[in-house]
Amino acid sequence: MPYYNKQRKKWHGQIKHEGKKYRRLFDTKQQAKAWEIQKFASLERQSKQPEQIHTISLGDWAIQYLDYSKLKHSKKTYEEKQRAFRSFFQFVDRLMPVDALHKRNVLDHLSAQAQARSGYAANKERKNFVAAWNWAAQYIPGFPAQNPFLVERFSEERSARYVPPEKDFWKVYDQAESEQDRIMLLCFLHLAARRNEIFMLRTEDVDLSEKRVRLYTRKRKDGSRCYDWVPLSSKLHKELSVYMLTVTGEWVFPDPRYGSPYVARQRWLSRLCQKAEVPKFGLHAIRHLSASILIKNKVSAFDVQTILRHKKISTTERYIHRLESVRSAVEVF
Repeated sequence: MPYYNKQRKKWHGQIKHEGKKYRRLFDTKQQAKAWEIQKFASLERQSKQPEQIHTISLGDWAIQYLDYSKLKHSKKTYEEKQRAFRSFFQFVDRLMPVDALHKRNVLDHLSAQAQARSGYAANKERKNFVAAWNWAAQYIPGFPAQNPFLVERFSEERSARYVPPEKDFWKVYDQAESEQDRIMLLCFLHLAARRNEIFMLRTEDVDLSEKRVRLYTRKRKDGSRCYDWVPLSSKLHKELSVYMLTVTGEWVFPDPRYGSPYVARQRWLSRLCQKAEVPKFGLHAIRHLSASILIKNKVSAFDVQTILRHKKISTTERYIHRLESVRSAVEVF
């Protein structure tokens, strides 16, 4: 039975099998108890079938899939999948044969994630594991086709994304601490750009003569890196024309400390919001603000979709929330 270690503030899962003791630490009693059941069952199967040789374990599956993911997906996606497997193997023995994994093992792990973190986090891990298992079933000979990760999804309580009013954006813009940061913020707004599209912008992607920039993204189903040419507004073209004269390296907005692109600027925008005395918002919220400004100025949903570079109009509609299209309808009341 699990017991609580007050000093380490953890639950000990412990079992004894054929004279040998097995222990592991967990955050919750539920995790520890589920591990005891799973570990004992796994050891029982191994002891009853010593002659059976399994060609692939859960750990082998994870290694092969992550090797594929490293080549196929963005660094952010790859690291997300790494964390999911790391968490999973704290709960399930990585030496377990893949055909021994049961839906109950999966459900117990994801339930613990939903309880400790959130239903959204558990569903995100579920999605990654479903994809990993389906990939293995297609590309690893003899891998089980039935996917044990297809368990029910967990309920999610996700708050609506805060989108700042336009006046708050300009207050933050006025607090920019350098010309580079000021132009970067302007690019986010006028191009409705994603974070890495601006962070990874190269000088060769800025075509001032044609008044356009080339934005690369991996937001496609197959994970491939593709690009779109996006027109420059007159204001952004004017500002970039002056700013580009000061750029000497490969990157349009390099981190001044290293000369390489930014990876993340989590505190930067929060700091500017605090200085401007406005509610905090993130870089992706500026993309939503761009869509809001477009629809407010009667730009068609089709043109908004083109500017945001969405493949599906349904994605665009989530950005604009379809409020303007139904505003006149409520006047019947």
